[in-house]
Amino acid sequence: MQRYAARFDAVEINSTFYRAHRPSTYARWLASTPADFRFAVKLPKRITHEARLIDSQALVAAFRAEAQHLGDKLGPLLVQLPPSLVFSPAAHEAFFAGLREVWPETVVLEPRHASWFDADAETLLRAYHIGRVAADPAPDPAAARPGGWAGMAYWRLHGSPRMYYSAYDDRALAALADRLRSDESRETWCVFDNTASGAAAANALELQALVGSR
Repeated sequence: MQRYAARFDAVEINSTFYRAHRPSTYARWLASTPADFRFAVKLPKRITHEARLIDSQALVAAFRAEAQHLGDKLGPLLVQLPPSLVFSPAAHEAFFAGLREVWPETVVLEPRHASWFDADAETLLRAYHIGRVAADPAPDPAAARPGGWAGMAYWRLHGSPRMYYSAYDDRALAALADRLRSDESRETWCVFDNTASGAAAANALELQALVGSR
């Protein structure tokens, strides 16, 4: 983590999706990163994929207690939905209302069903200050750009054309850098998820140089 934090100022913890972590694990991460470093955390699959956001308030509260160990270094909460989860206005407003009772910080949503990209879903996300992830590959044309609450832009690049494997070429990274610069008026995160082939770190370093950060 120290080597990573010497080059980057943020990381997305994907492992929280699969399992809980001990307080000592968070303490180790905190001790090995600078004061301005931030951690995004991914909501557990027990909530998103198993409970499918329904009657999950106790699980959300338990995860909040775990993530609290990151203290001031806690960044956005990522809620990634299964591709089969259809937008249900009443059920999902209940989820976001309950989530906001225990999670006042930044929240971003990565939906993957087309029903989440209509006007009603956008209205709900804005009402609860939930940013919608810009994803590549995009499951819907609207998914290629940030949506929902306008105060946050969160990009997740999974690799294209082969998800999790393909590296992004110079042209794609240059275009992305231009888009990130246009979002300088709001908090912006960009995460490369094309890790299976080891392309993520190299792409992140290339993009960092193009954007001119650090």
